[in-house]
Amino acid sequence: MRLLLDQNLSPRLVPALVDLYPGSVHVREARLQTADDDTVWRYAAEQGFVIVSKDADFHERSFLLGHPPKVVWIRRGNCSTDDVVALLRDHHTAMLVFEGDDEGSFLALG
Repeated sequence: MRLLLDQNLSPRLVPALVDLYPGSVHVREARLQTADDDTVWRYAAEQGFVIVSKDADFHERSFLLGHPPKVVWIRRGNCSTDDVVALLRDHHTAMLVFEGDDEGSFLALG
């Protein structure tokens, strides 16, 4: 599973999660740091990424458009990068199941 980490998450997540989510990138690495949601959405769909965001906009978009791409919505509000790392590590198995689910468009983690 390759994650595309949204602008509202730290780029430090990529090296902290590389062992579980190889090939993941932050939007900065993809030169999308100032891109609108439509552009990020298309890029993720075309490149086979799962979007990870704290932004409800991607969650709502997944209801309207379905997938691809799939969306993981971090519902923790203000939390540290270490908290997000722990959350994504703790839910790795659930995320792999979600990735293989033909019907699910988003997964809320909190």
